[in-house]
Amino acid sequence: MHIRRRLIPAAAATTVTALGMAALTACGGAATAAQTGKFDVVASFYPMAFLADQIGGSHVHVTSLTQPGQEPHDLEISPKQIIGIEKSDAVLYLKNLQPSVDAAVAQSSVGTKIDAASLTTLEEHGNEVGGHATAHDSSKNAELTGLDPHIWLDPVRYAQVAEGVGKAFEKADPDHAADYRKNTAALVRKLDALDIQFRNGLAHTRTKVFITTHAAFGYLAERYGLTEEAVNGLDPESEPSAARVRDLESMAEADGVTTVFYETLVSDKTARTIAADAGLRTDVLDPIEGITGKSRGRDYFAVQEANLKALQQALGAK
Repeated sequence: MHIRRRLIPAAAATTVTALGMAALTACGGAATAAQTGKFDVVASFYPMAFLADQIGGSHVHVTSLTQPGQEPHDLEISPKQIIGIEKSDAVLYLKNLQPSVDAAVAQSSVGTKIDAASLTTLEEHGNEVGGHATAHDSSKNAELTGLDPHIWLDPVRYAQVAEGVGKAFEKADPDHAADYRKNTAALVRKLDALDIQFRNGLAHTRTKVFITTHAAFGYLAERYGLTEEAVNGLDPESEPSAARVRDLESMAEADGVTTVFYETLVSDKTARTIAADAGLRTDVLDPIEGITGKSRGRDYFAVQEANLKALQQALGAK
């Protein structure tokens, strides 16, 4: 798996957290989480914020640490955001995706900490040889677990996370437990329906292989019997090596691949370089790490449906 992130050394993370705690003491009520009388939830990035909104409904106030258009892997949490976590009723995050968030949550005294990664099963993706993407194994990535964090792109795993978040909300805010249960059940039904859409829509395709510049779709590929080929050991804005381009070109010809996918929050330079060299076209496959004006839809479900259409076209769905 190729995860793009700028890791914060442990000492630096501790310093940032210490600064945040000092600011909290000095500033008193200067919090980012609105104290609205609602259940205040700080979410680490869009897929977590979406769950909190859908499950919490009118009873929650949700603040996201990652702004629209910001690459979540690169987030460096600010002292102001640490104050927001400290003032909140709950924090909902995905451990090992954003190291600075992990550090802040670990040192926070917030009463309810919900780690989405603990609510489903994680697997290793993208570090096999023979064409799959390989994770960087430089020293700066030493603290990574090797487990793929992109669980929200698999509707089944995302539904499992939703159920766990719903139960956590019920426990933390029992006055509204019945509504949280009802909202969670409704969300899970929609995710089950999305799973059926993907399953039926990708059941019969001319090829099962697709190329991405970001190895984010391992769970989705596994769920629906596909194979994701990611640019080997490169950041999305990096130039692909001549050897990797040759490998991809040979693989594309052998497997009938037509498309190199890129995502909305980073440059399409790598995808276009590979596509030009291999005689392929490019298209967007959105990892839904944030919603912007460039997104093909206004929420998780709309963008996932756009992803399905893009895959159907690229794979030659029948």
